[in-house]
Amino acid sequence: MINSILLGILQGIGEFLPISSSAHLYLYSYLTNMNYQGLSFDVMLHMGTLLAIFSYFLKDIKNILKNSIQNPKGEDSKFLFYIAIATVPGVIAGLTLDKIAENVFRTPVVVSLSLIFFSFVIYFVDKKYGGEKTEKDFNIKHAIVAGLFQSIAIIPGASRSGMTIISLLMLGYTRDSAAKISFFMAMPIILGAGVFEARKLVFSDINIYLFAGFFSSFLSGVLSIRFLLSYLKKKDLSIFVFYRVALGLIVLVRYFVF
Repeated sequence: MINSILLGILQGIGEFLPISSSAHLYLYSYLTNMNYQGLSFDVMLHMGTLLAIFSYFLKDIKNILKNSIQNPKGEDSKFLFYIAIATVPGVIAGLTLDKIAENVFRTPVVVSLSLIFFSFVIYFVDKKYGGEKTEKDFNIKHAIVAGLFQSIAIIPGASRSGMTIISLLMLGYTRDSAAKISFFMAMPIILGAGVFEARKLVFSDINIYLFAGFFSSFLSGVLSIRFLLSYLKKKDLSIFVFYRVALGLIVLVRYFVF
């Protein structure tokens, strides 16, 4: 039960903060010598974070869908189309590189080095770029660029939110607007991954521990979204960079020394 709750918290925090949920879930298992919890558990964690996004942005989602139906050629309809376009590179990467990512990238050394390397990328972009653009400036070119960066997150340690946020910073967006667009981009990706894996589920595997993971990922996800949107209105990404580097170094020391 404790592991289920902790893994759910790691998923909820890591999915939305630029620290990589896949890296944290893997490293938690590595550092605690815990066996893989199974596909059913993975699906429940992702569904928890998906529910977190939908519940937090429910009002926005309703307005966007309503306006899109009433005015198919309006700005909200275009925004939905751009989000769909941004999803394509991630879907392609997931379908073609998933096995490689699972077998090649998921080692303590690779995950740690990935955390550290992409930390420098995030730090450099965060310090050098950024502007005044908001969600209203999101267009098809920006969607393609953000989508390509999102696909990099197939590598554990890169961070889906981290890659999409820095891509939008490079295009001149404010930090909080980049984060909000990143969250909207996460919806179809998480939903698609959940549906894709859910077809393999064995319902006899469903138990109270899965629901514990689901609810903890949901609650921590909501809190993480709220925290990041508020935090980035006034501050930069440095705190996440320092944390990522520290975690990567700790794991490398553990691996090579102990």
